[in-house]
Amino acid sequence: MCPTNGTTSTEPASVEAQDVFELYRRGRVAAEYPRLRRLLAGLGDDELRRAGQLLSRVDPDEVLRTHPETSVVSVTVTGHSTVSGLVAPLTAELARHGLLLRPRVGDFDSYVFDLSDLGSELYASGSDLVVCLLDADVVFDEVPVPWEPADVERVLADKLRLLAGIATTFTSAGKGTLVFNTLPLPRERAAELTGHRSRARLGAIWREANARLLRLVEDHPSVVVLDLEPLVGDGDGVPLRDARLAAYTKTRFSPGLTARYAREVAHLARGLSGRSKKCLVLDLDETVWGGILGDDGIDGIEVAGSYRGEAFGAFQRTARQLASQGVVLAAVSKNDIEPVLQVLREHPDMTLREDDFVRVIANWAPKHENLRALAEDLNLGIDSFVFADDSPYECGLVRHELPEVTVLHLDGDPALHAGRLLADGWFDVLDITADDRLRPGRYRDELVRKDFLDSFTSLDDYLRELDVRVELAPAAPGDLGRVSQITLRTNQFNLTTERLQQSEVERLADSAEAEVLTIRSSDRFGEHGIVGVVFVRGEGQVWHIDNFLLSCRVFSRGIEQACLSAVLEHAREQGAREVLGRYRPSPKNGKVKDFYPRNGFTAHTPDSADSAGTLAFRHDLADIAGPPAHLRLTGAIGVFGPLGTVTTEGNRQ
Repeated sequence: MCPTNGTTSTEPASVEAQDVFELYRRGRVAAEYPRLRRLLAGLGDDELRRAGQLLSRVDPDEVLRTHPETSVVSVTVTGHSTVSGLVAPLTAELARHGLLLRPRVGDFDSYVFDLSDLGSELYASGSDLVVCLLDADVVFDEVPVPWEPADVERVLADKLRLLAGIATTFTSAGKGTLVFNTLPLPRERAAELTGHRSRARLGAIWREANARLLRLVEDHPSVVVLDLEPLVGDGDGVPLRDARLAAYTKTRFSPGLTARYAREVAHLARGLSGRSKKCLVLDLDETVWGGILGDDGIDGIEVAGSYRGEAFGAFQRTARQLASQGVVLAAVSKNDIEPVLQVLREHPDMTLREDDFVRVIANWAPKHENLRALAEDLNLGIDSFVFADDSPYECGLVRHELPEVTVLHLDGDPALHAGRLLADGWFDVLDITADDRLRPGRYRDELVRKDFLDSFTSLDDYLRELDVRVELAPAAPGDLGRVSQITLRTNQFNLTTERLQQSEVERLADSAEAEVLTIRSSDRFGEHGIVGVVFVRGEGQVWHIDNFLLSCRVFSRGIEQACLSAVLEHAREQGAREVLGRYRPSPKNGKVKDFYPRNGFTAHTPDSADSAGTLAFRHDLADIAGPPAHLRLTGAIGVFGPLGTVTTEGNRQ
């Protein structure tokens, strides 16, 4: 990769931005692509936009030749106006999260053809994301002159019907996720109406249409609608459009708004690629409350009753809101544990209480050591952590010792803490399920299980007393959202790392040749809910396990062996002669690379191997290992035929 002419007229200011510029100048971006995640993390908006202009000139294939493990996000951008300007900022935003953009840009005003014709290049590309930029001119280009609010209402109704039809077509036939956006109303359009009552009527019509557009997601699981109103109206002066760019290049959004749009798309892509964060770890002094508990005492910390205290209280409400939707909340503080617990249990003005945290760690050990131990206790990857602290020293130490952790330095005014925490959508997912809301409680239970394990001298004794119960059964209609989420969020025990939208899961569940089997588990401490999925497909006497996934919360309990044994037994009973399974390596699923060989499969040479290094394995069904003796497996598994019942009782005393 060589630099081209017309890069930048002045070199960037920050050290990190200069490093990015230097990598590009020396043709080293592809070779050192993993460095970009750290370099881009601290760039300001203007520097990030300039970096995106450079990085978008780098061939994705060149990066992959050097770093084949890099996760690629394929994105098709289409719309009513000139949309190519989204590529550069989106390239930078994805690189910030360790992702690589493979873009495709549609022709000018081609979105209707692109999305309505199943034979179009858009559908042939099978992109992970299809971004359809919509702007007010999609309406006003068809409004007569002169016009009245009623004319706008008529055109909006036609456009909404068109977009609903496109959403239906994409949901039924498309791959990946279709992204629309609400239509910001330009001030100059409203100002063309000289009557205040007419402006009010236009505003009502416009907002009602945007509300209907947002509701498309309720009936179309493959569609996301980004609400642009908060991006334009959050108070820091980002304009909707640049008049010259709009007039001369048909670019309807300003560079600033386009960059914000790209950031929202990157948050979505991060979630769809299984990289959403799962655990928020908070410092306490000057982060959750004002003051130093050890110096000021329980009555001297600030939680309410002052401007600063109210700001800390607002931050606590934000953290509790995140926890209510499945974010695992923990605290790591340099304090003595007794006064910390006293604050969380007894302080009358605290919003966050002890039960809101899965674990409260207060000691004088280095925080990176506490974070590492917490990750081990929760059985979570350290890269799923967001750590927030007011101390630049602690933040710097964690960044140095645990570079995988996302570190937020909450310095200065506590009124800015919540905005800093939410700015990058670290915990964003496609949808919130009932299982998500139960997740923090289940992780608290998991820590109880660990303490229970520590009381035994052998793992076998622990597993026998744990009383593991597993149910393997076809997914019910109400399970499909959770099944999709498992494919999107599970990384470690995910044999192919294939991500499926809910519509794709629905098509598999409705297929006569495939079965989607859910794995539920429980034990003496409570219910885990749906913790895994097996995707099975039949081709005559050959069955295929297209993917097998299991939550990290239930590793090492024999659940995967029991379910695999049940599927193999059922395949044999249904007349199959062999079962084939696939393993596609990823940076995170190395611990399951020998899952099939450990369970009686042998290497199998597929008819065609893909470029991702997929390995194929075969089981001849002659000798099927039984399930572990310490658990009970029940359920109805009806693969490609009438429901059969599997009941496997372990040998328990």
